[in-house]
Amino acid sequence: MLPIALKLSADFIDPVTLTWFRFLVALIVSVAVQWLGGRLRQFAALAKQDWLLLLGAAVLLMANYVSFVYSLDYLAPGVAQLSFQTAPFFLAFGGVMFFAERLKAVQLGCFALLAVGMYLFFAPRLSFEGDAGELLLGLAIVQFSALAWTSYALIQKALIPRISPANVLLFIYGVGVVLMAPFCEFTAFGAMDTNAWLVAGFCAINTLVAYGCFGQSMKYWPTAQVSAMLALTPIVSFSLTAAVVAFGWWPESFQSDALSSVSMMGIVLIVLAVATLQLLPRYLASFSKPGSVQP
Repeated sequence: MLPIALKLSADFIDPVTLTWFRFLVALIVSVAVQWLGGRLRQFAALAKQDWLLLLGAAVLLMANYVSFVYSLDYLAPGVAQLSFQTAPFFLAFGGVMFFAERLKAVQLGCFALLAVGMYLFFAPRLSFEGDAGELLLGLAIVQFSALAWTSYALIQKALIPRISPANVLLFIYGVGVVLMAPFCEFTAFGAMDTNAWLVAGFCAINTLVAYGCFGQSMKYWPTAQVSAMLALTPIVSFSLTAAVVAFGWWPESFQSDALSSVSMMGIVLIVLAVATLQLLPRYLASFSKPGSVQP
């Protein structure tokens, strides 16, 4: 849902200032929730290495935010979004490299199917026109952004035995508020009307919910399963945008973008690959239990 709100926010606030506001609200709420739950004491038990990892995660997430926005100076949004879809694959293979997770042949096949489905979904919207040097620079920036995000996510997973995902995010929000403050245009807040504040508030709530859920999923799921679910993000975003157009909301900002047969085929492949990756572990586990009868 966030891309819809971000597009609306472009009329009244710049991305850095909005991100600072999102992090500020998330920080205030997170501190209150963690303090009331008595979970802030986890920070007192951290070793120096843990603090360095936390700082690294915060800097990497900031790098992800800033670099992706910067890549849009060189790439069309569709090309940038497709290029960033390497992040779920980086995350899955990061789990193999750093957490000794195993990818079975069927899972590797599902990731190959995901890659094909993503390309088919985005293919009708891609435009590679323009200077080749700028295109390569833009793609390099997006890949840096994807690697920065993946590294943040892997660090967060590594810290889970010692600190909760909610506290990791709390620390990141705090670092982000400090680092981004010098680059914010605070005068934008004075010119915002009620509708603008509602959009900004939604973006802030989205930060809490989306990153909070992502952090918890890394606690309970292998990275391969989490990364597969992330592949659904572009499809959900497109579907919600289509719904906005169908209801006639904000017609000056959103226009219809009909799905081609190629894009529909891509959606089918992505959903099939994600469903297989999610259901396969349960299916295999059902036959590993004592007394189970295999067909």
